Amino acid sequence: MKQDPEKRRPTGASDINDPERKAMITREREDEILALCQELIRIPSYSGDEKGVGQAIASFMERMGFDDIWTDTYGNVVGGVKGSRPGKTILFDGHIDTVPVKSEDWTRDPFGGERADGRIYGRGTSDMKGAVAAMLAACAYFAADRKRDFAGAAYVSCIVHEECFEGVAAREVSRRLKPDYVVIGEASELNLKKGQRGRAEIVLETFGKPAHSANPDAGINAVYRMSRLIDAVRTLPETTHPVLGKGILELTDIKSAPYPGASVVPDYCRATYDRRLLVGETRESVLKPLQDLIARLEAADPTFKARVSFAKGEETCYTGAAISGERFFPGWVYDEDHPWVATALAGLRRAGLNPTVTQYSFCTNGSHYAGEAGIPTIGFGPSRENLAHTIDEYVEETQLIGAASGYYGILTEALCK
Repeated sequence: MKQDPEKRRPTGASDINDPERKAMITREREDEILALCQELIRIPSYSGDEKGVGQAIASFMERMGFDDIWTDTYGNVVGGVKGSRPGKTILFDGHIDTVPVKSEDWTRDPFGGERADGRIYGRGTSDMKGAVAAMLAACAYFAADRKRDFAGAAYVSCIVHEECFEGVAAREVSRRLKPDYVVIGEASELNLKKGQRGRAEIVLETFGKPAHSANPDAGINAVYRMSRLIDAVRTLPETTHPVLGKGILELTDIKSAPYPGASVVPDYCRATYDRRLLVGETRESVLKPLQDLIARLEAADPTFKARVSFAKGEETCYTGAAISGERFFPGWVYDEDHPWVATALAGLRRAGLNPTVTQYSFCTNGSHYAGEAGIPTIGFGPSRENLAHTIDEYVEETQLIGAASGYYGILTEALCK
């Protein structure tokens, strides 16, 4: 008889009644973690509107005795617990913004935080307020149980605008905090992630000459030029990495101007590509094949004019600050025997978990911490990757508790040796 995939045992899970796990996370603490997750879900926090959930998180930090709490220019909420002895700083990173919902498509209240069938439902449960709740609780419980008798510090960064700019708001946290190690809490089904492909948005533009569509020979149709360019792009070889896979380049949208055309030959066309980035790829190395391709087309046809660049974006934070960035977010990966990977793995096993070591299929704030800043980083979080952004999004309660236990185990292994 085949097991229902919705009820299968998660890969990284262990027995919820494991004695060592129960010593870390008591039944009372389990209830607190679930309640905190529900509280965060009940506060809508689309990108640019995270103030309410940030305030709730800061209040939790204050109640639980965090030693150092601040909100930065972008609105990231950061808090930490400090040991009585000097040592390394570990940063647990999670974002508190979510993608929008169409409530009429949901069978449950997306902001209700409803508990049913061993799950909590709502927007952000898997991506990723559940992980944020588990991180906050684990750091608080660890510091309280140890009575601050550990070396170093543990911080939780609750990041804004991640859904728009992976890693951009996180730059402000690492600039101020300078952590030695990072744990990304994105969904991993309680497995350990040692890397990810990065992401870039590449813009191709072609330029033509307007004319009345009744006399098209008098103009140059930019869409036809773009069609030639798109066909040529499809002949470019893909880059590959032995762990991360293919550096995919996929067309995601196309626009022409003027629009609507209204009997005018379009003199401008813009196409956007999603490019998945591999370790070691730079802005220059990613653009060069496209620049060379355009140069060849222009050499063959003097009327052909095109340009390639990275997309740029700008949004306004709830603090009023502008956040902007070029949409180029690097990839990163570590060997399984890297010291931080090994330490985190030992901590998860200490917590009674049995994680598989693999890599994310999507982009995270690790693009900044590992990809840009070179800070040793791993990923570990509750729930499945494919539940993010879905209708009736949920997180399993056992996954939430397992994540908190795992974070506690990593802290014990890293700061109590």
